[in-house]
Amino acid sequence: MSALGESFFRPRDLGEACARVADLVTRGVPHHVIAGGTDLVVESHLRPPSTVAPPATTLVDVSRVPELVEFAVRGDTIRLGGGVTFLTVRRAPALAPLRVLVEAGKDVGAIQIQARGTLAGNVVTASPAGDGVAALMALEAVVGLRSVRGERAVPLRDYYQGYKKTVRAADELVAWLDVRVPAADAFQSWRKVGTRLAQAISKVALAAVVERDGETIRRARFGMASVAPTTSPLAHVERFLEGRAARGLDLAGLDAAVDADVSPIDDVRSTAEYRRHVARALVREVARGLAPK
Repeated sequence: MSALGESFFRPRDLGEACARVADLVTRGVPHHVIAGGTDLVVESHLRPPSTVAPPATTLVDVSRVPELVEFAVRGDTIRLGGGVTFLTVRRAPALAPLRVLVEAGKDVGAIQIQARGTLAGNVVTASPAGDGVAALMALEAVVGLRSVRGERAVPLRDYYQGYKKTVRAADELVAWLDVRVPAADAFQSWRKVGTRLAQAISKVALAAVVERDGETIRRARFGMASVAPTTSPLAHVERFLEGRAARGLDLAGLDAAVDADVSPIDDVRSTAEYRRHVARALVREVARGLAPK
């Protein structure tokens, strides 16, 4: 482990990282676990000018922890280390079946952010506008939380408890994410609506993975960003679609299901009315894509 006084630590492995974080939590030392640092660095630049000095904090840099930057294919599941970057997702041939995540990765900032930003960072930040979180949710991701007390697995759709609130304890790290590999012929879709075509925070974004038996929708999984306090799995939409024929869907009923799943707000980027309209339109677009040609 490399260290710079009490302010910077670079653990050699996951066990050492967990031990260091546990020690800091026990002693009440303010700290941040960083890998890409893409959120923390931005936040530091947004600090009010009246602030004389940044608050003292310890940084635990896990960017070189081997267990976090690896991924492994395990049958119909892929385990992604928490430190896997969006650029790795885009470029690794073994991850190509996760098309919805690959496409979302292209929209996570510029190439520099994609090269530094990690999947775990996107999950931990808990922004309701997180592109990666929406795609991971559609892939039925399970979050692996690790600490000196052991390891536990939490489905991503149960991980968020409210705006910026999660089930992760202070001494836990997001060590891995297990995602289900969709069927080869699954319909996978990623759509992001923003002010610009690139490098924009989403006004609404939708990830969808849908599997069919003939014309019947067998399994539908979604993740929608920027329409609720947390990324939404669109549970009502999933239940509405499953078991129905892909052709001739009741669009009014589909809109009603969307309305039951979203609770958008007015903010500087958009209005609630616009977000609700776009949310319906994006789900309808998926429905059109499912219909046999």
